[in-house]
Amino acid sequence: MMTKRIPFLLVGLIITSFQVYPQIRFISRDGKLVLNAATPLENTEGYSSKAAGILEPETGNFQAAVLMKSFLFKKDMMQQHFNEDYVESDKFPKAVFKGVITNIGEINFSVSGEYKAAVSGKMELHGVTKDISLIGRVITGSDSITVKAVFYVKPEDYNIRIPVIVRDKIANEVLVTLDMKMKRLINPKEKP
Repeated sequence: MMTKRIPFLLVGLIITSFQVYPQIRFISRDGKLVLNAATPLENTEGYSSKAAGILEPETGNFQAAVLMKSFLFKKDMMQQHFNEDYVESDKFPKAVFKGVITNIGEINFSVSGEYKAAVSGKMELHGVTKDISLIGRVITGSDSITVKAVFYVKPEDYNIRIPVIVRDKIANEVLVTLDMKMKRLINPKEKP
């Protein structure tokens, strides 16, 4: 009698081991990014509220992307130079980050709070991909989280050429501020 139960138990085990449980993800389509390249001579700042992102709490995988033409500047001429001369938005339309929160186990997504997030990955900008590591924050809530980070990017590291005539008006390092509110999503097929 016991030998008849074993095949039944094995089939049940195999079936349950292949069941796919939906992975929880958080997504955003309206993350905010600020590029601050201000100097004493010029307040050069660009703003986008169209950054897209996805975070998988189980793995720590985090991806974000922004269309370069989504950045707005106070002066039309700054925006034109940014898109045409510096980041060449027609040729390199977006910036992309793909990485992982390396201390994801220290973030409790089921308890509201603020947690330090050590992030490591690759950022592609202007056709150049570079390793990047930074410390950000994850603020958890009931059905949403907010990912925040502040870091510097050197235009020269991404082959972005700043003409000598305006070099004093644009910082050597651009301060990048990310503020991305993300909503909980259970359907893993939906992407930002």
